[in-house]
Amino acid sequence: MRDFDFEFGEWTVQHRTLRPDGTWLEFNGTSVTRPAMGGMANVEENVFDKPGGIARGMAMRTYDTKTDLWAIWWVDGRDPHGALDPPVKGRFVDGVGTFYSDSLVNGKSVRTRFIWSKITARTAKWEQALSMDAGATWETNWVMEFSRVK
Repeated sequence: MRDFDFEFGEWTVQHRTLRPDGTWLEFNGTSVTRPAMGGMANVEENVFDKPGGIARGMAMRTYDTKTDLWAIWWVDGRDPHGALDPPVKGRFVDGVGTFYSDSLVNGKSVRTRFIWSKITARTAKWEQALSMDAGATWETNWVMEFSRVK
């Protein structure tokens, strides 16, 4: 239940997102994470300083003691009333958190993977990858490098 305690507080974030043309867009952002529900949940608020302007998003995470799994949902500030995607679910093993979900995008099955790694008191790395072949191959499309604000 304490797996995400490392993230509590304020961070600066370097983002890299994969564009449809195969190039990477890089931009800065900030992130603030706080606990909720007595430690069984947390909320991560993000501000993205993109070339086209400021955008916002929020991750909500809950821990289930019965399954020892975390579930993570994403709310996109560009469509805050949009349907939530199925949560990615998973756990931390040996300091690396791996989370998966399955969904349909434009009628096609897509598997999503989040990985939390390189976690220290001052840094962390998050990446998202998609698979169109049930996890046989992955394409990373978003990387976030966190640095703690003093």
